[in-house]
Amino acid sequence: MAVTPLSLTARALRLLSSREHSRAELERKLVHFEEEPGALAKVLDSLQAKDFINDVRVVESVLHRRSAKLGTQRIKQELQAKGLEPEAVADAVNRLRGTELERAREVWRKKFGTQPADATARGKQMRFLASRGFGGDTIHRVVSGGDED
Repeated sequence: MAVTPLSLTARALRLLSSREHSRAELERKLVHFEEEPGALAKVLDSLQAKDFINDVRVVESVLHRRSAKLGTQRIKQELQAKGLEPEAVADAVNRLRGTELERAREVWRKKFGTQPADATARGKQMRFLASRGFGGDTIHRVVSGGDED
């Protein structure tokens, strides 16, 4: 018995059932399955018209999943990689900047919890926070213990 290949719509819905995807992400993932030119665009237009593809939900989903662990720069990169509109990315970044210090303190507290004993430990803590996408000023304030609320 032959297995029938999934339609573009079925493939898109399968991807969307696991998490929110932007239109650009779906295009990248489904372009290899497009059999006739323009078919993928029609499917994505239809899904967007039915609100299955919604960039606002994609942004909110990323912020909800990632903001507790990552800094503003790293989240900005993820949003840009998803092919979202620059205005939506800028709005999300502005919202994140207001909580970056608190988020960085919480990430630092979970990982380290105590101030560094020497320069080596200080460098390790700073590199850890930098790898998570937190800004230099925020990292300095968290690791130095300054401005504790």
